[in-house]
Amino acid sequence: MEKQVSSVVKSCHFQISNIGRIRRFLTKEACKTMVNAVITARLDYGNCLLYGVSKALLDRIQKVQNTAARLVTRSSKREHITPILADLHWLPVSFRPQYKILTYVYQSLHGLAPSYIKDLIMEYKPTRSLRSESTSRLVDPKITTKTYGERRLGWAAAFLWNDLPNDIKQAQSLDIFKRQLKTHFHRIDF
Repeated sequence: MEKQVSSVVKSCHFQISNIGRIRRFLTKEACKTMVNAVITARLDYGNCLLYGVSKALLDRIQKVQNTAARLVTRSSKREHITPILADLHWLPVSFRPQYKILTYVYQSLHGLAPSYIKDLIMEYKPTRSLRSESTSRLVDPKITTKTYGERRLGWAAAFLWNDLPNDIKQAQSLDIFKRQLKTHFHRIDF
């Protein structure tokens, strides 16, 4: 993933510098929209693959997001980034793959996902009556390799879904689920 991350970081820095040249002509909201369309879209493309990668790779992408946030808010490098990200309602890069994977799980469990994702996610259905059957859990698939097995979508989806609070799992719609999930991650990080 090093080459992929390097490519994303390079292209994002190029776009940030281009937006920076015209920043003085943009309002904060217009700049935020432009950054979301150009930078955040690149950071989020295929970010499920970033689940379980090293902290060093995630930090490189986080620096890009921090630079984009500073561009939008016109803040200096000396200001702490956490309040800026919270003000913009942007999830840190470490939570973005988890957010995407959990969204796929919710869609799969509610018949909104494509069949190739549904095939990777299996609901836990005990053979007899247990208290755990009402907790909306997923089956933990067996992994054969520690290095890459825990990065597989099926394993990561089960691990992350089973770790979520039940009130978020039982959201009535996808929009409510996304809102509650983002709030949950913001409580953890901020």
